[in-house]
Amino acid sequence: MTDIHIVGIGMTPLGKFPDKSVKQLTKEAVDTALADAGATMDDIEAAWFSNTRQGMMEGQNTVRGQCSLRSMGFESIPIVNVENACCSSSTGLNQAFAYLKAGMAEVALVAGTEKMFYPEKRELMFQAFRGGWDVHTQEETEKNLLALGEGLELPPEAHEDTGDRSVFMDIYASLARQHMKNFGTTQRQIAAAAAKSHFHSTMNPLAQYQKDFSVEDVLNDRLISWPLTRAMCAPLSDGAGALVICTDDALARFDRDRAVKVLGTALVSGSDRHPDDFDNHLGRVAANRAYEQAGVGPDDVDVAEVHDASAYAEIVQVENMGFCERGDGGKMAEAGDTKLGGRIPVNTSGGLLSKGHPIGATGVIQIHELATQLRGEAGKRQVEGARIAAAENGGGFFGIEEAATVVTVLGR
Repeated sequence: MTDIHIVGIGMTPLGKFPDKSVKQLTKEAVDTALADAGATMDDIEAAWFSNTRQGMMEGQNTVRGQCSLRSMGFESIPIVNVENACCSSSTGLNQAFAYLKAGMAEVALVAGTEKMFYPEKRELMFQAFRGGWDVHTQEETEKNLLALGEGLELPPEAHEDTGDRSVFMDIYASLARQHMKNFGTTQRQIAAAAAKSHFHSTMNPLAQYQKDFSVEDVLNDRLISWPLTRAMCAPLSDGAGALVICTDDALARFDRDRAVKVLGTALVSGSDRHPDDFDNHLGRVAANRAYEQAGVGPDDVDVAEVHDASAYAEIVQVENMGFCERGDGGKMAEAGDTKLGGRIPVNTSGGLLSKGHPIGATGVIQIHELATQLRGEAGKRQVEGARIAAAENGGGFFGIEEAATVVTVLGR
């Protein structure tokens, strides 16, 4: 069966762009990916497009991909709309990978675009987050998730009202408190993960924020939901990313020397596990399946991007990915193992909390960073000798964990 290769990558700068439309952001990323591949629109035989906000914020439902891509000139090809919370575009890659593996096409486009910042619709911006779980069981789900951290002694500031925020930050804070209670993880260790990613972002010209933060700076930033401060939380982001992928038979049309192979891709949903049964966390399940498909293990991975919508999430996801023992994610961050020059650099892009988190585009933007690393084109943030890379991208909540997660393994 054919191998699948990434031959073109593109992304926009990430930030808040109230004057740019979904169509404009899409065109910028797709044009960049096509140019990077040395391809034209005529080379693309099928496309997958991801977006999660345009329906609620603009009323553009059901045919978002057709609207963005046909306005560029793509005609008569299959265009598939993929909405799967924060892992929408990594799901798009997963599905495009299968389509090409099945022989349905030789060259495909995977794109993700998000506009999250609508200054004139501030209330709706925050309401949009509540679509990331079952609205019919919202009160029960929120109650169960927020109870996970009970039993941990909290400082007085943990009870303060800190103002507007995504409900998911309260959930991440509760999950962080659960981890602190079970494994002794500290707020300082979570801050270390955040400070490391902010440092990495200073070397990424496309990152939303490019400011270095010390651990103390992170701890002293405005409290969002204890133990999380603002510097530990991903911002609202606008932006887009795109990939051109192909089969072995089509690879000769492109620059083989810059191609990156998709070794494995696993998409999973959650389960009704016990809250303390971390070994069956969907992130661990997805990682194990992706490693098996790729024929590698966590010790083979040279660089990784994980879904740090909050800095705590990096702590648990490096554990799920097998980069350390369960409960040691905080120690790993504090020891510098995940920093450039460390044992396995994580979120060299700056991560979601510094690079940005345009939900429907986040997955392909993670792949953009890893492909850049594997090509040896990451400049000052380059991981020397990187040959195997892995991305973990989760989204939504259902029960006590994310609704869906994709783990992708890449290699040269």
